[in-house]
Amino acid sequence: MYPYNRYRRLRSSEAIRSLVSENALSVNDFIVPLFIVEGENIKEEINSMPNYYRYSLDLVEEEVKEIWSLGLKSVLLFVKADENKKDNLGTEALNPDGLMQRAIKTIKKAVPEILVMTDVALDPFSSVGHDGIVKNGEIVNDETAEVLAEMALSHAQAGADFVAPSDMMDGRILKMRTKLEQEGFYNTGIMSYSAKYASAFYGPFRDALDSAPVNVKDVPKDKKTYQMNPANRKEAISETLADIEEGADIVMVKPGLCYLDIVRDLANTIDVPIAVYQVSGEYAMLKAAAEKGWLDHDAVMLEQLTAIKRAGASLIASYFAKDVAKLLKP
Repeated sequence: MYPYNRYRRLRSSEAIRSLVSENALSVNDFIVPLFIVEGENIKEEINSMPNYYRYSLDLVEEEVKEIWSLGLKSVLLFVKADENKKDNLGTEALNPDGLMQRAIKTIKKAVPEILVMTDVALDPFSSVGHDGIVKNGEIVNDETAEVLAEMALSHAQAGADFVAPSDMMDGRILKMRTKLEQEGFYNTGIMSYSAKYASAFYGPFRDALDSAPVNVKDVPKDKKTYQMNPANRKEAISETLADIEEGADIVMVKPGLCYLDIVRDLANTIDVPIAVYQVSGEYAMLKAAAEKGWLDHDAVMLEQLTAIKRAGASLIASYFAKDVAKLLKP
């Protein structure tokens, strides 16, 4: 009761604010997304993601060494497949000498200790830009899940520490866990995109990988039949509990800021680590506002990331990871 309780006492200096802070960001919180392309000596900026790049394999070696030197311990790999290697079945995804498989080997050779996570979905390899196989105007679930399990196995065989299925097909975690166990990859982890919403914030990412759905007859124009409805909340808990039961080691909510209620719901419900993907649209908006001088880039960046952690995230996949690591360096 006032005046005996004066809450401002605990805000009166930087020292006391730091001592009683409930959450603090650390380099240990972050996963660094990396975009990989074919070719040599390529470091090309993504137009809709200022200061973020696609790398060829020769240059990604130096990038991961820098990432490791900053204290960041994990990368999440995405590849941009050549158009002539795309088909409706995502055949190239299973190529043992494919770009993803070579990227895994290259990075593990460059920095053996770094944790390599890999995207598992067909859209980068799909001629129609979907996360699954399209038949008669429908993304077919079970046939896609079988291919995704084979894809996850190929990543494990190449040396991935974790596979990260981002497709949202029903039952794919069980298919993957079963396949990995059968082939002896008991220690390969699964970070499941358990609550991935059909969000409008993914645009710059799809530019980065050229993975948007194509506008042709008999192909769904969007991903709403498998990604979650942004209006739904309870469904996220059901999806996540199912993935944990099927063998997911880490679960993910994607996107970040607009879905912090989901993160908190899960944090109150489950005991496994929760990852949040702060997506490309969130990154691009802050970059654009800061470029206009409308927002303080670093202050807003840190506030957003602290909010994600405060909501209950154990891990954050963020395009700001290197920026934060540099700010946190003593």
